Amino acid sequence: MATTLEILKSPLLSGVTHGFFTRRGGASSGIYQGLNCGFGSQDQREVVALNRARVAEAMDVAPEAMVGVNQIHSADVAVIESVPETLVTADALVTRVPGLLLTVLTADCQPVLFADREAGVIGAAHAGWKGALNGVLEATLDAMEGLGARRAQTVAIIGPCISQRVYEVGEEFMDNFLMEDDAYGRFFAGGPGGKPMFDLPSFGLHRLREAGVGAAEWIGRCTYSDPAKFYSYRRATHLGEADYGRLISAIRL
Repeated sequence: MATTLEILKSPLLSGVTHGFFTRRGGASSGIYQGLNCGFGSQDQREVVALNRARVAEAMDVAPEAMVGVNQIHSADVAVIESVPETLVTADALVTRVPGLLLTVLTADCQPVLFADREAGVIGAAHAGWKGALNGVLEATLDAMEGLGARRAQTVAIIGPCISQRVYEVGEEFMDNFLMEDDAYGRFFAGGPGGKPMFDLPSFGLHRLREAGVGAAEWIGRCTYSDPAKFYSYRRATHLGEADYGRLISAIRL
């Protein structure tokens, strides 16, 4: 069953079980066609559960070992020592417990997977523009260090997310960044209509590297531009669709 799934991986995380899942190989239909893993969508709950079970199988864990968070675009990080009884509200998770599958859901935002193999500590973060600006990536590294990781030997991979060529924003959006640091202007370019275009993955990489991570890369896939492989909140909005699916990214020791 899980063999039909498409899982993107990074050589930088070789030796660590991880994957950025595309929408291919799932049981959902209609606008959710494929591997919709978001219980927050209006998709049928039992179908989402089936999709998530396929992900668990592909990662070689029981579905009960999957841990996610209630994502709110914050910089909050949950330290996971066992599967929580209720969903924790945060935008990143870290653990040093083998067998727990850390997951985040996205549909244009950055999913970021972290690992310090030597220390045996991993993390996963949901980093949209707001979370990245508020420091969720740095907070994830801090929390990993609290578990014994060293950021200089930690690898961070940004999965499929929206790319600059399709991410038109307003002047007010850009001002949020410039008020923080004038140098952030380099992550914006002029679009065809004169509006700024924001480079989310480059901004994420910048924040990670400034924070002292050992290695970081973007997997180079745009969610908006490839409807066959990825869900996209912005694309669904532009098409006037009532809802959208959620992609899942996962990592475990």
